[in-house]
Amino acid sequence: MSTRSRVAAVRERFGDLDSLLVTSLPNIRYLTGFTGSNAMVLITRRKAVLFTDPRYTLQSVAETAGSGVEARTVKGPLELTVVKKLKGLRKVGFESGTIGYASWEHFAKAAPLEPSKGLVETLRMVKSEDEIAAIRASVDTNSQAFAAAIGRFRFGMSELDLAAEIDYQMRLLGAEKPAFETIVAFKANSALPHARPGAAKIDRNGLLLIDMGSFRGGYASDMTRCLHLGAPAAKTRQLYRAVLEAQLAAIDAVRPGVKAGSIDKAARGTLEKHGLAKAFVHSTGHGLGLEIHETPRIGKGDKTKLASGMAITIEPGAYLRGQGGVRIEDTVLVTPTGVEILTPTPKQLTIL
Repeated sequence: MSTRSRVAAVRERFGDLDSLLVTSLPNIRYLTGFTGSNAMVLITRRKAVLFTDPRYTLQSVAETAGSGVEARTVKGPLELTVVKKLKGLRKVGFESGTIGYASWEHFAKAAPLEPSKGLVETLRMVKSEDEIAAIRASVDTNSQAFAAAIGRFRFGMSELDLAAEIDYQMRLLGAEKPAFETIVAFKANSALPHARPGAAKIDRNGLLLIDMGSFRGGYASDMTRCLHLGAPAAKTRQLYRAVLEAQLAAIDAVRPGVKAGSIDKAARGTLEKHGLAKAFVHSTGHGLGLEIHETPRIGKGDKTKLASGMAITIEPGAYLRGQGGVRIEDTVLVTPTGVEILTPTPKQLTIL
């Protein structure tokens, strides 16, 4: 789907709106191709205009070429110009998640506003061939960076040291940046689902959890793998096997037409059989693309139906105080007949 056809698809979803003010930068990139850090887009039934500042004069024209979107450079705050353009419009959709109250109040004085309720995000859920290719490249870069960083691991490195090595390897391999703050969590820290790497030294005994993702070509990847320093105890192996079983059960449930909540239920039910229901404290996954977290949410009770072309993560985990935590995560693609696992990194418990 070209940027021109994406704008047309947005118009088809206007309903009783006569225009849409787009302020989310990922949505702006999706609709226009513009990658700058300061922009707003106003789409009416007849035209679409991107407003940005003089830093992006040349870039905005080049990146929006062929999109059917007019790029305009504005001196001073963008809001002042956009407010003028809103006057006379009957009902303007706006993105409530990216507009603060002060801005909303400013715009509302110019025209009646109505939340757009994920109008663009719904389109973004199903990826085009080009987007899928970009996600594949990001996934491959991420896995290669993981392998390179583990190859340079040495006992005594801190969590921060290893996280920095992972991020460095991503860059070397062509990633623009990490998709989120890389998680490296050793021993008890691995029981914290969103642990932040610190000064803790990685020695010769304990679980090591690594959650990492990269942006390449503007698209995200996400992967979690667990390693063990030294020979793992039987209870650690049992914990790992239970989470792996849950992850495989969830992947096996992925196919077009299935509700996202059913995928979560498959993972959660498996962990419940192992007595780990209370140890699974987050959802089973999420969509990804231009952002690391996108719809659909692969969570409890989510009624969104999966469709071919959706890229999602499958990442159940179990976290036990005093023992550590295990999470296993792949980026997967919903296909016409089921699912394709994009992440190439093996999932066995690696012993260092």
